[in-house]
Amino acid sequence: MKKSITIFKYKMLLTAMLIGFLSIHALSQKSFEKDVIPTKKGSLEITFIGHGSLMFQFKGKIIHVDPFFRLVDYAQLPKADLILITHQHRDHLDSVALSYITIKKTKIVYTQKCKEKAPYISKALVMKNGDVKKVLGIKIEAFPAYNIIHKRKNGDFFHPKGEGNSYVLSFANKKIYIGGDTENIPEMKALKNIDIAFLPMNLPYTMTPEMVADAAKAFKPKILYPYHLGKTETKLLLDLMKDVKDVEIRIRKMQ
Repeated sequence: MKKSITIFKYKMLLTAMLIGFLSIHALSQKSFEKDVIPTKKGSLEITFIGHGSLMFQFKGKIIHVDPFFRLVDYAQLPKADLILITHQHRDHLDSVALSYITIKKTKIVYTQKCKEKAPYISKALVMKNGDVKKVLGIKIEAFPAYNIIHKRKNGDFFHPKGEGNSYVLSFANKKIYIGGDTENIPEMKALKNIDIAFLPMNLPYTMTPEMVADAAKAFKPKILYPYHLGKTETKLLLDLMKDVKDVEIRIRKMQ
């Protein structure tokens, strides 16, 4: 009887290991949607990894945003010259993903809360709301990212003001806004001259389609990518924005 149980456990372990291997293999083989944006100093390639995770390639530099290992085997992706982390939640600050793409020359930009949560990250640059830095020739502006409506059951906001960053990155003459986890806050709606905006639409933690439409109509990015979508339906956003002619909406696989 004991021998049968041992064999059964052994088979279960082998099965679990096989499933794990196949899952990682499938993730590593995953193909991503990509867009290429022309700038005055060459092409900016955007890779849509999923969730809140993005990868940019510009002038030979690789920039990862909020890498999250559950989406893909980051060991198979290019090493980072620069990593941007918007806030400290585990689907944005992921030690496993970071371990695979961080090398000696990698620069990391994150928040004070990230620093407190991840003491294993050394020599990172803390940016607070309002800071402006230049890293590897890329101008980085840190903007607020927070909730104004959505709260936890205990009444606390999912993303309190002052903890998270949105970032505006300047690639030559193109300005890219990466929202992180935020809602349609006044600081977002006051943005100017944004060429590309990534706005989160993951309920109940960030924006409804109505909130995204409200923000987009206010600051009018030339291209809008709703991202970090969860199960939120993108069709409603398209319907809300159908009469706005100066904002192009691009839907990518960013669940």
